[in-house]
Amino acid sequence: MGELNISQTTYGNMTNNVKDVTVDLKNTDGITGNETVWINSKWSQYWGYFNSIAELKSAMIMKSIWNVGKGLIADPETTVILDHVSGWGKDTFEDILFNMDLISRVAGDSFAEIIRDSSTGILINLKPLDPGCIKIVVNDKGIIQRYEQTAKYSKNQILNNFKPDEIFHLSHNRLADQIHGISDIEGMEQIILAENESFTDMRKIMHRQAKPLIMFKLGTDNQAKIDAFVLKMDQAVNKGENIYIPDDKNAVSYEVVQINISQIIMEWRNDIKNKYYRTMGLPQIVFGSSGTTESGGKIEYLAHEQIFEKDQKFLENQVWNQLYLRINLIPPVSLLENLQTDASKDGATQQMNMQQSDITAGAGK
Repeated sequence: MGELNISQTTYGNMTNNVKDVTVDLKNTDGITGNETVWINSKWSQYWGYFNSIAELKSAMIMKSIWNVGKGLIADPETTVILDHVSGWGKDTFEDILFNMDLISRVAGDSFAEIIRDSSTGILINLKPLDPGCIKIVVNDKGIIQRYEQTAKYSKNQILNNFKPDEIFHLSHNRLADQIHGISDIEGMEQIILAENESFTDMRKIMHRQAKPLIMFKLGTDNQAKIDAFVLKMDQAVNKGENIYIPDDKNAVSYEVVQINISQIIMEWRNDIKNKYYRTMGLPQIVFGSSGTTESGGKIEYLAHEQIFEKDQKFLENQVWNQLYLRINLIPPVSLLENLQTDASKDGATQQMNMQQSDITAGAGK
């Protein structure tokens, strides 16, 4: 037996063998010369994510519903103008604003052609455009010079040129000197892939719970006999029928392979779903899944009211700056008054609470 000398203890090299997590460096898409052109080359990918991942689509649609879903208020003259906006022929102005807000979150930018009366300059129509076909062209000062509409399947073929005031452009979360907006999906891509991967794995696991994997042990190596058994067993399983074989334990035995779902897997899936809503800045209580008490859900809702107000103010300002029309979007129902009422009731209740000393008779009184 070897000598077990504790002084011979050594240690591993995890520092060098397990690398630290790093984040790639990234520069802004700012001006790079006399004229800088940018087009969203990731639009098709983002559009695919949006339409393939149910949780992502639901969260993004719900965010835009909360921003513009309750409608708007405008003066009579503005209302008449907006009532005649029809988009592709069947839209309303509110439909178009919802479309623009949603697509700006998916793509980073959304565009619509502004059509005005040539003599009066009054807005006649807004036609949403494919964000993957619009080039933003800026000068050496970083100011938009024009927009170029390309062919859908040939980005080098220019179909139309638009002046800056001919395009209604919503640029989502444009920061620093970027010449375009930033898609919400860009920061969520790893979450999206993790959720899709987790869902695919869980789907397989749940399928195996209903139709478990069975390992048959055949007492023969004759390939013809094996093939015949496989064929009959597969047919029986697919049809949901019983199968009858000669009672020879030495010829056939089987084992059902059970799959146990770890609680860690379920917690991982829930955490991924929660990240969707945290990243989007959307309270989960609107989906009926806040996972908190009633009071906790109210506080979560109230905390997001400022976010909705900011988003609505952005849309109102863009409509004024680009379309020269003043609108007021109706905000979501506020819970502030409700919480103040609850707090008032709690205060009154606390004032009515009696202490033990209040009900203890004094000696000799």
